[in-house]
Amino acid sequence: MLESKQLGIVECLLFAAGDEGLSLKQICSAMELEEDQVILLIENLKERLDQDPTRGITVVALAEAYQFATKKEYADYLKKLVESPGASTLSQASLETLAIVAYKQPITRVEIEEIRGVKTERPLQTLISRGLIKEVGRAEGSGRAKLYGTTSEFLDYFGLKDLKDLPDLPNQMNDIEQEEEAELFFSSFKED
Repeated sequence: MLESKQLGIVECLLFAAGDEGLSLKQICSAMELEEDQVILLIENLKERLDQDPTRGITVVALAEAYQFATKKEYADYLKKLVESPGASTLSQASLETLAIVAYKQPITRVEIEEIRGVKTERPLQTLISRGLIKEVGRAEGSGRAKLYGTTSEFLDYFGLKDLKDLPDLPNQMNDIEQEEEAELFFSSFKED
């Protein structure tokens, strides 16, 4: 495999991984290369990106994961983008995750995934990075999973004074009503 193609593959993998990044082991596995080969490729890609003034990104290693990051010299432009009103919106996945956290807090990632039916690592990271949710404690039991809740920034973002100002969910039954309805339904089968 040509080195330029390998650099393209590393770049592609890091782009696809997003802000979660990839470990050296993950890149090695995807490319079917040894660690020393991948390290050289990553260093080469970083050097090329850093030396090219037409590129706004670089490669960084954070928490034993490689990922793309913006170059420091462009920080002022990013700050303007983030501070401009309405410049960025939340994805559907992030909005769904945020709604679940807002109404069910404190809640674990696993509980959110059970409700949504899909993984929620990225939406959670997006919401944490935007300051809309935060870790508010640890669940009891094995593993002591992180519990998430909303922040004061969440209230500001949606113009709420308090969580009590959240609109009521339509046709929401509480857990006791759902259990009673389920028992009634299944008991009709037992009588037959």
